[in-house]
Amino acid sequence: MKIIITFLLLVFLGSSAFSEDYYSKFYSDFNNYNKTFTQKIDMNESEFRDPKELSLPWLNALVRMPKANGEISRGKMKDFLNSNKTHNTKYKTIIYLHGCSGIWSGSAKRIDFFAKNGYAVIAPASMARKKYAQSCDTTISKGGLYRSVLKIRLIDAEHAVTQAKKLDWVDKNNVFLVGHSEGGITTARYNPESKIASVTARVIEGWTCNAGWDEYRGVNSPFNEPILSIVAKYDPWFQADYLKGDCGQFINENKFSKSVVIEDDPILSKKHGIMHDPKVRKITLEFLKKVTK
Repeated sequence: MKIIITFLLLVFLGSSAFSEDYYSKFYSDFNNYNKTFTQKIDMNESEFRDPKELSLPWLNALVRMPKANGEISRGKMKDFLNSNKTHNTKYKTIIYLHGCSGIWSGSAKRIDFFAKNGYAVIAPASMARKKYAQSCDTTISKGGLYRSVLKIRLIDAEHAVTQAKKLDWVDKNNVFLVGHSEGGITTARYNPESKIASVTARVIEGWTCNAGWDEYRGVNSPFNEPILSIVAKYDPWFQADYLKGDCGQFINENKFSKSVVIEDDPILSKKHGIMHDPKVRKITLEFLKKVTK
């Protein structure tokens, strides 16, 4: 199902729930600005599943957990794993996949938003790997610098899902995959062979499902889980002819699956990141509520 949404121009005030000072000072080692990248010639696909490499995105994953008083707790997975605290509550859990630029303040705002709405969130940091090649240049909106990055991202996503389901505070029946940009590509192409690594539903932000490389194109959904795709029609990253479009033509036939294209809003229709918008957030939360088991 494809839906064209006409948006009124809105001023977003909802972020007042969180301190802007926190986001302005947010720091991560795992992004394009702070990561020392591996040269492509030194990358070896046979090492992508090396146990030590595989453990790093998981241990350095950002974790958000809702509190009873409406606040959220923040930390890294390694801190939660080292804690002796037991949890009596099982949370609906989102595995959040960052974009090609890594983890930045926009990532923190997204995962905090979901946590504020009752979801535990785990955001694996793929750039925590010791060997990782740069895949995009955000200063000129150019991706595709390292084609095999998708293989890494898919491996990290599957590892995060399977490890999350082992945690005592994760509701194994309600694990969702949400990704933006390159994380959205990973979310669309996620194709676990085992039901153990399956997810309840997926949300794709900022990706068209159209690509010049076959392994990047389309949607995999071996278990026909519900999929929500949201993209701006004039997203500056996807104006080449082979990238234009939306995921609607590829999406599965699950009754809850749909592709939303932001077309008429003069500002939002030209954005790459759109999850800050109140209507996009409303669509996303309503979708997650409908597909929760």
